[in-house]
Amino acid sequence: MDLAIQVLILSGLILTGLLVFYLQDLLHSAIAFAAFSFLMSVEFYILQAPDVAIAEAGIGAGLTTAILIKAVRSTTRREFDR
Repeated sequence: MDLAIQVLILSGLILTGLLVFYLQDLLHSAIAFAAFSFLMSVEFYILQAPDVAIAEAGIGAGLTTAILIKAVRSTTRREFDR
């Protein structure tokens, strides 16, 4: 059971990491980064590092995501042809 959960979390980490890199919309990329950070905090908790998990959840998933979304919202969007 524990191995299956860790494989699912690792798969989610790989997927969200690729989404952060490949998404064209910066807001979507910031949200994917928040999901990546949340999955990292869950992994730290499973690895019995609750202090690191709390720090990652608070700073990585919370504060950093808020700063990224604020930065993206303060820029102007340019439409481009793909």
